[in-house]
Amino acid sequence: MNECLVSSAAPESRAAAAAPDALEAAAADAPSATVGTASDRGVGEGMLAAVRARARACWAQTDVRAKLDGVMALWREQLPGAGADRARGTRTRAVDAPNVLDPRPLPDAPLSPGRPARPNLVDPRRVPRRAAGGTRSRAALLHAIAHIEFNAVNLALDAIWRYPAMPDAFALDWLAVAADECRHFGLVNGLLREAGFDYGDFDAHDGLWQMALRTRDDLLARMALVPRVLEARGLDATPPIQARLRAAGDRAACAVLQIIVDDEIGHVRLGDHWFRRLAHQAGRDPERTYTELIVALGAPRPRRPLNRPARLAAGFSLAELAWLEAR
Repeated sequence: MNECLVSSAAPESRAAAAAPDALEAAAADAPSATVGTASDRGVGEGMLAAVRARARACWAQTDVRAKLDGVMALWREQLPGAGADRARGTRTRAVDAPNVLDPRPLPDAPLSPGRPARPNLVDPRRVPRRAAGGTRSRAALLHAIAHIEFNAVNLALDAIWRYPAMPDAFALDWLAVAADECRHFGLVNGLLREAGFDYGDFDAHDGLWQMALRTRDDLLARMALVPRVLEARGLDATPPIQARLRAAGDRAACAVLQIIVDDEIGHVRLGDHWFRRLAHQAGRDPERTYTELIVALGAPRPRRPLNRPARLAAGFSLAELAWLEAR
């Protein structure tokens, strides 16, 4: 996730230390965990209680490296050898998840994930100024992106364990997203370290998690407002950030952001898939429900200009884009 610790658990993060030309090649070739939904990949049902428990343990982990290592190990155990298939873009025959979804949340569940002692969380207005020019201001920009990706790991893990009666396909979809977000964090924090900084060196804010708290008891709202609002805002924000970085001569960061935005299209599309299924099951029109939830829960406005090609690829309709542009 990007509105835009190098870990041993994420070998793809070695690209962050590569030369700019190698990074630009990696932007086209780096495999994403999210190729289709888990239903597309032929996943069976009712087998993932242990996976959900381990996802919850990763969610509660306060050590950054241990959290990322745990997620990547869990993902690799679920689909051994899947990396080669993802790199080739292959997909297995679709096996539908159960027709009736049960979105009830786990009762009396904890609210906040495990986090390291740093960064210090402050009011969004007190977050350091972020710009592409100047070493420290560019590092602040990269730190903000790394913080978003770290929060995105926790958001994906939260979806896995907080809704235990959802089908296994749902859990595996969000495990795939968590694996991607770990990789993204490693790439961005690798750039941050090259600049002489590390995750935690700048203040950050907790805005993303506040939306998770507001939607914790309503999975329909969660799917509408986390993937289709917060992550989708990243689709819009990334191209202007890339333009600023390109103007500053930072080709490496531009290439990393391209990897991220390409993956985020798939993440938003997964959210779109489950949002529409939940809405149809509830007898609600998805597009009308989406706009109603945005207004009712005070979701942030999109950043203009909208990245229309990316949003359309992620499942948005032309009518939805027109509504968002008119807000």
